[in-house]
Formats: sequence, structure tokens, C-alpha cells
Amino acid sequence: MPLEKPKRNWKAKLHEIIYEADTPTGKLFDVLLLITIIASIILVMLESVGSIDSKYHTFLYVSEWVITILFSLEYITRIITVKKPSKYIFSFYGIIDFLSTIPMYLSFILVGSQSLVALRALRLLRVFRILKLTRYIGESTNLVRALKLSRARIAVFISFVIILCVILGTIMYLVESEQGSGFTSIPRSVYWAIVTLTTVGYGDIAPHTPLGQLIASAIMILGYGIIIIPTGIITSEMTRINRHDIQTNTESCPNCSVYNHRDDAEFCHRCGHKLNDV
Repeated sequence: MPLEKPKRNWKAKLHEIIYEADTPTGKLFDVLLLITIIASIILVMLESVGSIDSKYHTFLYVSEWVITILFSLEYITRIITVKKPSKYIFSFYGIIDFLSTIPMYLSFILVGSQSLVALRALRLLRVFRILKLTRYIGESTNLVRALKLSRARIAVFISFVIILCVILGTIMYLVESEQGSGFTSIPRSVYWAIVTLTTVGYGDIAPHTPLGQLIASAIMILGYGIIIIPTGIITSEMTRINRHDIQTNTESCPNCSVYNHRDDAEFCHRCGHKLNDV
């Protein structure tokens, strides 16, 4: 006679729906939350358009409160369904969820004409909701890992670029400072070197002498080669990660909320807690 699986309590069932996307209910929850996030971002952008806000202000305001309440319920539910709420609260996603929810509630605290400007700036924090989308992009985990593993090489590269810009800016100041071409100081010349090396080219400062134009041409060509270096560093790291990566699922540990467990895992790879049976 087959053994019956032990019944899970409501917290375990709710945790499965909210934190995992390998079940039908979990997928449905993620889809609905994704639609709500996109809708909230659209509302924030529409609210910044004066003509639209003046015509549909009440609708936008009520809709924003409805979405804020939904996000608040989601935030509270995520906290109560894990055994260690602080792990979620102080995690990356926990902080983003908090920042995307709190601005509307601050409108009850910051009142008065002097605080209107600050209030408007705080409400713009709702744009952090767009970062909630990273929860649904599988490759974002590998990208974050690649950035962490290659941070030392990237730091060395950025240091080299800064030193190069200071040297090139100083040289251009020596060449162009007496020509009235905008190179009035070394910091301003360094700014020009950064703009030119990154191939942005605002055009607010330009060399007038043949020597200055020759140096500028060399910096422009050099810029094309420098731009691809960070991309190559991160891409090589991501390739290495994907080569050694094992198949994982979206299951989250109910104890410490860590992701990226193997498909056949029964226990959390970080804390050893029993995973949900999905």
C-alpha cells in the first residue's frame, strides 16, 4: 500500500505559489505579478506626462493605490511564508520590493507645501518596480555571477581607462589651451577625453590645431577597441559558468530563500533545510 505524503500547512502551500514557478499555481502567480508590475511602470510614466495626468489624475491615483496595496500584500506574504524573514527583507529582491511599495505610504507622512518637492521625488522610487522584473529573467542570475567573478578584472580595466583619460586630457590641455578651443583646464580636458574615448562625442569641445586633431583621431580609434573589452571579460565568464552549470529549477528554500537548486535536490544547498515536494 503506497505511503501517503504528509499534508503541508498553509504556509508551505503559499510559499510554493509565491516563490516557485515550476507549478501551475506558481506560474499563474508569476504571470499575474508580471502583468501588475508592467502596468504599474506604465502608470508611473503616464503620470509624468502633464496633459495625461491633468485629464486622468483620479484614475491614475486610484489605480496606483490599488497596485500599491497588491504589492504590499505580496511583500507581507513573502515575509510570513519564510522561516527567517530577515533573509528576505535584507535580500536584493526584498529591498527592491520594499522600495517599490513604500513611496505611496510616505504621502501620509510628508505633508505640507515645503515637502511637496521631496514627496514627488520619493514617489519616483516606484520606478524600482522595474527591477522586480529581474526575478523572471533566468539569465540574470548567471549575469550577476559573471559580474561578481570578473569584478577584479573589470576594476583593473576601469583604473587603466581613468589613468589613460587623465594622461590624454593633460596632453590635450598642453596642446590646445592657448587656442581658445575650450580646453581651459585639465579637468575639462579630461572630461573631453572621456567623452571622446567612449565615442559619445558631444561636440561641445573640439581641438583646433592639427596636432590636437591627430591626437583626437587616435583617441577615437582607441575608443572602439576599449569599449569591447568589458564585454569580452563578462562574456567569457558567462560562457565558463554555462559550461559548468547544472540544470536548476526555480524552487526556493522555505528557510533561507536561496534559489538555484538542482532538479533532483531534496535539501537546500546552503542551509540543508528540507525543500518542498514539487
